[in-house]
Amino acid sequence: MAPVTYSSVQGIPLAFASCSIGCGPSDTLPRKLEAIRKAGFTSIELSFPDIIDHGTHLLGQPVQPNDYTKLLCIASEIRKLCDANSLGIMMLQPFANFEGWPKGSAEREDAFSRARGWIEIMRTVGTDLLQVGATDTSSNKISTNRADIITDLRELAQMLEKEDFRLAFENWCWATHAPSWKSVWEIVRDVDRPNVGLCLDTFQTAGSEYGDPTTSSGLIENVSQEKLREKFDASMDELATSIPPEKIYLLQISDAYKVSPPLEDKVIGGLRARGRWSHDYRPMPYDGGYLPIEDVAKAVLKTGFRGWFSMEIFDAGPDGKGKKYELDDFAKKAMVNMQKLLKSCTDN
Repeated sequence: MAPVTYSSVQGIPLAFASCSIGCGPSDTLPRKLEAIRKAGFTSIELSFPDIIDHGTHLLGQPVQPNDYTKLLCIASEIRKLCDANSLGIMMLQPFANFEGWPKGSAEREDAFSRARGWIEIMRTVGTDLLQVGATDTSSNKISTNRADIITDLRELAQMLEKEDFRLAFENWCWATHAPSWKSVWEIVRDVDRPNVGLCLDTFQTAGSEYGDPTTSSGLIENVSQEKLREKFDASMDELATSIPPEKIYLLQISDAYKVSPPLEDKVIGGLRARGRWSHDYRPMPYDGGYLPIEDVAKAVLKTGFRGWFSMEIFDAGPDGKGKKYELDDFAKKAMVNMQKLLKSCTDN
């Protein structure tokens, strides 16, 4: 495993997901970008909902998610905003519900139509990276067959490769075919394309293997806490020694609140408990969370990876009902806590 020295982490580029800041309609994209820039981040993950929202402000009317004529015009304006703030656009996200639809189905046709549209947006905003989240196969239509998933991702990779674009595949802790770092890594490994790598995430990793929002302890309870910790540590050691650093494209950073009372263990609003946890209960590091996210970040750094660390948080407060804050202060605190995390992950 690669040593993690303080000097080696000082050059890590830092990004902020545009969807991860702002607590009300007055927090427009221009205001968010200004706060991110002033805090010292050098790039953003551009969230598709932010494109829609910014377009609504620009045009004074709702923008449909498949109206690519309007979306490309909006994307062009967003690129100008980022240039004015000296911010790069590191990635477009989150591309979801893509892989596994039956051949010939309307859903599969829509998935590939969306892919073509998003590739056009990527070209317009000047990013080469598309985040794809592992599909939640709770729909009976979606295949859980590994060969089907790999075939679809290879086809998307080929579409992206024509533009010299890359695909960052992410495990979502509520997904049924790739909830963990290992499951998503095995898919990326088997897809075996040079432009396909990993989007790893401290919350998604610890939230799938250590935490559980449906229990009073906030932990997975089908084993003892001692055994749970032992298994998690072994998993992090395996991550550190099994993933080539060049197959990691970024690490997203967030923690999680321990939910009290625990979330109901059922699908509500189309989301499983872990999905709802991910959507509303994810603070920045050192701001009320409890997951072992330092251990995840350390494991990723031990692979030798020194690429993007990106703050992706969804902080609606410990009760998930909303949290008010001032944009500049929030972004500056995120930078301070990101630096604290990096320093905490070093060996010296």
